[in-house]
Amino acid sequence: MTQHTVLHQAAALAAEYLAGLPTRSVAPTPAALERLRSLDRPLPDGPADPAAVLAELDAVGSPATMATAGGRFFGFVIGGSLPAALAASWLAAAWDQDAGRAVMAPGAAAFEEGALRWLLEALGLPADSAGGFVTGATMANFTALVAARHAVLQRAGWDVEADGLFGAPPIGVVVGDEVHVSVLKALGLLGLGRTRVTRVPTDPFGRMRADRLPPLDDRTIVCLQAGNVNTGACDPVSDICRAAHARGAWVHVDGAFGLWAAAAPARAHLVAGIAEADSWALDAHKWLNVPYDSGVALCRDGAALRAAMATQAAYLTQGVGREPDEYTPELSRRARGVEIWAALATLGRAGLADLVERCCRHATRFAAGLSAAGYEILNDVTLNQVLVRFGDDAATRRVIAALQADGTCWCGGTVWQGRTAMRISVSSWATTEQDVEQSLAAMIRIARA
Repeated sequence: MTQHTVLHQAAALAAEYLAGLPTRSVAPTPAALERLRSLDRPLPDGPADPAAVLAELDAVGSPATMATAGGRFFGFVIGGSLPAALAASWLAAAWDQDAGRAVMAPGAAAFEEGALRWLLEALGLPADSAGGFVTGATMANFTALVAARHAVLQRAGWDVEADGLFGAPPIGVVVGDEVHVSVLKALGLLGLGRTRVTRVPTDPFGRMRADRLPPLDDRTIVCLQAGNVNTGACDPVSDICRAAHARGAWVHVDGAFGLWAAAAPARAHLVAGIAEADSWALDAHKWLNVPYDSGVALCRDGAALRAAMATQAAYLTQGVGREPDEYTPELSRRARGVEIWAALATLGRAGLADLVERCCRHATRFAAGLSAAGYEILNDVTLNQVLVRFGDDAATRRVIAALQADGTCWCGGTVWQGRTAMRISVSSWATTEQDVEQSLAAMIRIARA
């Protein structure tokens, strides 16, 4: 089989898979999961026909997927893939560019710069901010916090990249009680510790209380949140930035999905003051709906990010412009900026705003429908997250399990302030009003049963 033939076959199988999502169970069936056992076999002794390999991938793999690319997956915070972004990802994979250096991938570097410029415009962030294209929110938080660590220690006269943390001046880290685990993981990887943080109390919806900030100084990093993973609530960024900057502290915002609210005029007030922060973390495969994996670390102080990340070697050709690898932990990486560029080019400012607003409207409809049916909504639904409770903890867990087994839609469970709840996260361009009504009916039917 020629390369041309196998690629066309792959495209046809992918298109067939996507076309079948509206009518299949969102979760894979037990039979589909059982067929995965066929993969438990020794490495083949010799080559195989690529067409046969592709056919097995489709026959065994496609039915065993969770239908996250469809319109009725509401678990975690996972968007689908916009058609243009998916196609761009395929094309970029065919280009097979190492996007670390412009000399190796001039086109990828140019698309990345364009995507960065558009992101800053869409989100209303400082136009001269630097950015790195990474794998997801965890690595975006890590990358931005590396720049923060560099900056606060540089003020103290310490070169952390050269001398490490042994004997370094202490750094204070402030987080909210509802800090996301990705931030804590990033702090652990940075050597700043997951538990060696000062926690600030939060309000009933998970927002950090600005009136309860501890003493701050110029060796403090304050980590805020735009979009609580359970409630969707956003910390009062402007108030905290004002207090932190008055004392010389660095403010980082974990905005994995909530920061996208800045792109929608009707929701931008929820993240008012976001541009006053020093660094931001974004997850593009959440609300921008590009394929996995795709995160963005943004930093007001581009020199701090570059100083923390850049490396030198005789064989690494230094171009005259921006070198992508000088803003990320990786040297070699795929050209993930291409699909971000394609998504933004397709949506434009109005399309991006509509995507965010549409998901928020769907979430509001879920909350209204479930409340009218007599079930308790635990959060103030201002973004795309809904927390619902179907009686006591045990009853709520039973409804979640039954809904997941039913296959109409998929939602996950969580615990909010000591109470078990079902979490509905509407993050996909593919979700329609019909998907919402069909899923809402299934939720109510199962809860009443």
